[in-house]
Amino acid sequence: MFEQLINKFSGIFKKLRSKGKLSEQDVDSILKELRLILLESDVHYRVVKDLIARVRERALGKDILDSVTPGEMVIKILWDEIRKVLGGDVRSLETSGSPPVLIMLVGLQGSGKTTTLGKLAVRLKKQGLFPLAISTDTRRPAAKEQLAVLCRNAGIDFYDDPKALTPLQMIQGAIHHSREKSYDLILIDTAGRLHVEEELLAELKEVVDKISLKEILLVLDATTGQEAVKVAQAFKEWVNPTGLILSKVDTDARGGAVLSIVAQTGWPVKFAGLGEKVDQLEVFHPDRMASRIMGMGDTLTLIEKIERSIDEEEKKKIEKKFGKKELDLNDFMEELKRVKDIGSFDEIVGMLPGHLRGGISQVDGEKNIKRVQAIIQSMTPAERVNPSLINSSRRRRVAQGSGTTIQDVNRLLKQFEDFRKLWKQMSRTGKNPFSKRKGWFGWNT
Repeated sequence: MFEQLINKFSGIFKKLRSKGKLSEQDVDSILKELRLILLESDVHYRVVKDLIARVRERALGKDILDSVTPGEMVIKILWDEIRKVLGGDVRSLETSGSPPVLIMLVGLQGSGKTTTLGKLAVRLKKQGLFPLAISTDTRRPAAKEQLAVLCRNAGIDFYDDPKALTPLQMIQGAIHHSREKSYDLILIDTAGRLHVEEELLAELKEVVDKISLKEILLVLDATTGQEAVKVAQAFKEWVNPTGLILSKVDTDARGGAVLSIVAQTGWPVKFAGLGEKVDQLEVFHPDRMASRIMGMGDTLTLIEKIERSIDEEEKKKIEKKFGKKELDLNDFMEELKRVKDIGSFDEIVGMLPGHLRGGISQVDGEKNIKRVQAIIQSMTPAERVNPSLINSSRRRRVAQGSGTTIQDVNRLLKQFEDFRKLWKQMSRTGKNPFSKRKGWFGWNT
């Protein structure tokens, strides 16, 4: 995600950090380079112009230029301004009110609208709400079937009335059904078209005029760049959405579209789709997204993913491990399996700061995990508990049994010792990843 933008930003940051002092000419030179990078990354020229102007005004302040670390200060200013462009603060989904609360998703065909509705339903259900999903596309049976299958696989209730001839009739029937069954909210999937059509928008306007909707969320494909902004403007004239959901953000290599969409529509982004799985819809945090765009990682979201993927029983086991004097290779193997449960290796690496990623690639990462598992599984139970038993002849046997080399075995044992030292350090400082006070790296969560 945002690979091109991240790589280009890293070059600018390297220049900034290499300078002990910054002059006005230095700042202008770097901002000129930054302007070109943003334009090449599909950020609208007006957004670029405003952003650069604000960064320059703050960066040329006397406190910044005279600072001991002016480069770091300018980077922080850039991060803060990108955060503001992305909306500044988190804007929560409105779900309060007398049930059923109605939330309608609109957008073009192919924007990921139906899949996003399924993800949103799963997310709300995990929060303890009781959602009902409906499709108001009365002309395309395949559209209803897609949502019905998605809901069935995800354990979400789906409503359909074959007698309903219009979206309005479908929604009214769903409201009646929802009151009988005590649903908390209704998630409404609407008809999509390949292009913005007045017929589609007039159909939506009728619903907006006659039904009390808590949220109208426009789903936009983040990979379509400036085209997404044009789509947003067309929908604004007819239904005036209350917020955005950006889909396919994980496949946006350039990264600039997200900045343009948010800055030009002025609507708050409520969620971002970061993958195809039903649990890969994340609350949109402008500060975290700014960090991702600038290659600083998103460790807070990674922490949340870890905590969601592990049940209470697993948390207790990990806490118990923190009380152990020594970890063994069985523990090491369990932690590797846990990493695989959190998400794809590429997704996890994408949340790490740029300097920690190094030359790691998805292919190498997945391959390395499998290699490590094969080596540990080729050891005896006694060797896993006490790796110091593994002398040169045993290392040769383990290498042959796992289809690897003695160098691979040596490398694993060295990595395990480093892991064990880190674990000891975390145990001594009380930085348990699941304690109430601290998160990974000792940050509050």
